[in-house]
Amino acid sequence: MRLLRAFGAAVSVVLALLALPALSGCATPTGAGRDAAALPRTERERDDLIKAAQQALVERCLAGRGLSSKGAVGERRADGTDDAADRRLQGALFGRGRTELSVTLATGYTVKAHTDGCLAAAQRELYGDERRWFRAEVVVNNLRAEAGLRLKDDPDYRAAHGRWVRCVTPDGGPRPERPAPAVAARCDRESGLGEVRARLEPALLDQVRAERRDQLTTYRQLRIRALHRAADLYAERTVPENREKGSSPS
Repeated sequence: MRLLRAFGAAVSVVLALLALPALSGCATPTGAGRDAAALPRTERERDDLIKAAQQALVERCLAGRGLSSKGAVGERRADGTDDAADRRLQGALFGRGRTELSVTLATGYTVKAHTDGCLAAAQRELYGDERRWFRAEVVVNNLRAEAGLRLKDDPDYRAAHGRWVRCVTPDGGPRPERPAPAVAARCDRESGLGEVRARLEPALLDQVRAERRDQLTTYRQLRIRALHRAADLYAERTVPENREKGSSPS
């Protein structure tokens, strides 16, 4: 299964990340254990740290169930045993049966997830409240799509889009499903669609963000919680390794 192969590759990458020197600092042991781990400075490093911690927690959870993402997917055999192993791993990763979490977006799409898989367990460890995180993440990740939906209702956009459709449609022919990039770009300019989109999209996105302020606040709060937890997990992993090598922690 392609998804599981990709997951296995991702685990290898992020576990390697956890073995690297500290991204922007390291923890200092104290009598009570240690101080709070220093956090990475850039957003990209912070994203990498959270992703690495999540994948490491997922791998730990799989190991507790007698599974591993690394060897679960192999060559297909006639008896179908690898298909069964894939299904078992997928169930362990993402959960089974009825989905317990569900969010219906303003765009009309419904996103669902389980709470019994290793991915859910990792998110509970990092974010503390899986249900709050699931809802906030889904809403925040779709703010641009919600703004895009509102854009399509704007009369200026509809008029420009109509001109664009006529521009990309050959005389006497059907409208192409995917116009050639050069044609689409030319029609963006000639129809004014590009200008209308550039003018309206930022304001609509700001409007959506203002209306979803509560979910944005929850998203930021839980992400900070996950970042600190990921840094703690990283410190727990690296400080003992430093001691074993005889180096003094910094």
